Amino acid sequence: MSITKKELTDLIYDKMGISQNECYELVKRFFDIIKDELIRGDDVMISGFGRWSVKKKRARNGRNPQTGRSITIGARKVVTFRSSEMLRSKMNSIY
Repeated sequence: MSITKKELTDLIYDKMGISQNECYELVKRFFDIIKDELIRGDDVMISGFGRWSVKKKRARNGRNPQTGRSITIGARKVVTFRSSEMLRSKMNSIY
């Protein structure tokens, strides 16, 4: 199951009792802060939840699966997420 920003906004609205506009603004700003930090190359860690970080991938050779031709995959940056030990423990204690 995935959750949309709208669904997250509705969940906050139900639990906090503030207006939906304020909830939407809260969610929007939260993700904007995370995006801005990652764009600057900084890690974002939320204690008890996890850490987002930017990793640099070097250029490498690959293969086009349709044609079988060799291609170069350019260098790029990717965002990775690693959950906290606390979150992993809680998830695994369910089973």
